[in-house]
Amino acid sequence: MINIVLIITGIILILIIVAIGFSYVAYNNFSFKYEFKVNKRILHYFKNSYDEARKEFRLKSKELALKYPDSKMFEIPVVSKIDSDLTIDICYIRASKKADKILIISSGVHGVEGNVGSAVQRYFIDNYINEDFLEKTSVLLIHSVNPYGFKYQRKVTENNVDLNRNSDIDKELYSTINEGYSEICEIINPKEKVETRNLKNRFFFLKAIKEIIKRSMSVFRQAILQGQYAYPKGLFYGGNDFEPQIKNLVQSIDSICDPYKIIFAIDLHTGYGERGKLHLFPNPVEETVKNRMETIFEGFHIDWGDSDDFYTYSGDFVRYIQKINKDKIFIPMLFEYGTVGSRKMLGSIKSLHIMMLENQGEHYGYVSNEDQKKVKHDFVEMYNLSSDSWRSQIIEETKIIFDKSLKRFSEIEFQ
Repeated sequence: MINIVLIITGIILILIIVAIGFSYVAYNNFSFKYEFKVNKRILHYFKNSYDEARKEFRLKSKELALKYPDSKMFEIPVVSKIDSDLTIDICYIRASKKADKILIISSGVHGVEGNVGSAVQRYFIDNYINEDFLEKTSVLLIHSVNPYGFKYQRKVTENNVDLNRNSDIDKELYSTINEGYSEICEIINPKEKVETRNLKNRFFFLKAIKEIIKRSMSVFRQAILQGQYAYPKGLFYGGNDFEPQIKNLVQSIDSICDPYKIIFAIDLHTGYGERGKLHLFPNPVEETVKNRMETIFEGFHIDWGDSDDFYTYSGDFVRYIQKINKDKIFIPMLFEYGTVGSRKMLGSIKSLHIMMLENQGEHYGYVSNEDQKKVKHDFVEMYNLSSDSWRSQIIEETKIIFDKSLKRFSEIEFQ
């Protein structure tokens, strides 16, 4: 009997060791390679920097201004301690006839994601702005809401603020308490120099799995991603006041949207979700709005919060636009282009770890230049991938959804 118990115990231990070894290898050899079909004709939309992307957006905006005299373009400067040339660029194209609808597409709320968002906006300009579309619908493009993060390859602003947790018209947001975050703050916000190859980081997935088992994946994810307003150097910090661009955008959005009764707002993001897939990922909405969204996106899956990996958050940019236009028919949507496969546990933990190391390095430094290069490379690749394969795929995904959803929005009569 004792021998049987020892044998079973030995087998279990071997299986555990094998599982840990397999996870260790998979986790520490994570690849950003993709195998989607490459369409070289659309790769030119992706630029190498904020300055290049902004230059191209301005050129496209000028072309539109010449073609459609009622359109206008302007810049909103964003104050910085280190850079005097950071701007949010606005392009507004008025419908050719009196219209009651406007489409808003915003990019770069999370700065490092701005390159992809900018590419999608310019793809939209080239392929969807035409006489037919503008007959019934005006267009407002908001380019690079977080220019500091875009230019310096951070997700947050110069003040370490996540704009998608900071966007509101009421400062009460900054009094929100996230108790779950406080319980795990020390785990995800180490206060020491980054050393990527130490045992703590190589086996980070074990610590994360321990917390997930303790709390459940959904509770762990919600605690982290909801946003927090107590730890200025921590991940997902929403700030203690409006960031400069949040203050400055109110008047522009309000005045442009004033003539319209119906607003369809799309905010462009990268990182979360299945690799190479465009996820429709809205915050919870009331039933009437949900029905309108399902009409526009009929045939496409919308994540309404009924999946295990769903989370909610406060202070998001789309809801901020909605609050500015509180008396309008408002249809919000967040486009999320998946990168590391964060819907699976390993990808989700890897995504968190990359963010954690980048934030840690920003505040506490790195043990070596090699550590800094490794962290910066992985961080940028997680949001602004250099893969031609991935870039081709997300434009193709965008085309499929834009072809149907934009046509429906333009033609449907909303009540």
